[in-house]
Amino acid sequence: MGTNTYPIVEGQYLRDILDQPRALAATLGQLEVPKELDVLARRLREGKIKRIVLTGMGASFHALHPLFLCLNAHGYTAAAVETSELVHSLPCWLEPETLIAAISQSGQSAEVVRLIEENRGRATIVGVTNAADSPLALRANALILTMAGNEFSVSCKTYVTALMALHLLGGFLCGCDVSQTREELAQTVPAFASYLRKWEDHVFEMTAELGQLRHLFLLGRGSSLAASGAGALIVKESVRLHAEGMSGAAFRHGPLEMVSSETFAIVFAGAKTTRTLQTRLLDDIRQAGGKTGWIAEDASPGPWNLPKTPPGVRPMLEILPVQQMMTLALAAEAGIEAGRFARIPKITTME
Repeated sequence: MGTNTYPIVEGQYLRDILDQPRALAATLGQLEVPKELDVLARRLREGKIKRIVLTGMGASFHALHPLFLCLNAHGYTAAAVETSELVHSLPCWLEPETLIAAISQSGQSAEVVRLIEENRGRATIVGVTNAADSPLALRANALILTMAGNEFSVSCKTYVTALMALHLLGGFLCGCDVSQTREELAQTVPAFASYLRKWEDHVFEMTAELGQLRHLFLLGRGSSLAASGAGALIVKESVRLHAEGMSGAAFRHGPLEMVSSETFAIVFAGAKTTRTLQTRLLDDIRQAGGKTGWIAEDASPGPWNLPKTPPGVRPMLEILPVQQMMTLALAAEAGIEAGRFARIPKITTME
């Protein structure tokens, strides 16, 4: 495929996509564990922190799922809740025995600003953001800053760099070796560069594969639920096509009945523990007449095939075929510019 085949895809959104290796390298280059976290980690180990609340909105919220699994697997009580629900429905959690990990790419969305105002210093807040001068960055008790740079619209650079920061945070809180965690994260930079180097071929192959769609599902399990949730959101906002992200198990509880020749299901292979279940689901969707994409490190060569990386950083790579290549292919077919918002702003300032 030549760049003149689908010139509509060559906008600012694509430039953000291709800038991801630089954004990841820049973030990793300055990514450190804040000294304030030493005290928090000790309080956590001593049981003085009763709960950990992970909160965000949109893609930021979906990015929290691997951290949610990591903390609970290490014996901590962690809950993931959208920031709007936290401030309006669960204000009882805003107390000194709560540690809040709040993620907001802009650091100034309406919900995170309200959280800061409602909390009034009661719970300890660890902020993860891309904006050093934002309310979240300035008022959090501890800050992890990403270096994605400016972003046109859809969260692509900020999403993957946030996952990078959250992986470091989770490793530290769970007692993992920070230098080893950084070595794992370093492998994502060449992996992203390798995948994106073939972006034109990927878009061309996906365009031929997708066809006419009525239903688009993204189905994951475990840490892959981050990509299934964020990916569905990105498809809706970037190309205005309805997409639904859910667990492979939930898909069997009703939506499987919807499968037809106009259905495309993206199935994430995910962790070894549930891979057999995902493989079986893939086969059942195909037998029902649906079209599928299998995202895995051992998938057939092409846009669904992921570069090999450690399992802990796989959620960062899993978003690539969806957030990047699929949205560009769908936009090209629809004759629209992917990622150009018509109704929503880059930063949500209204609840």
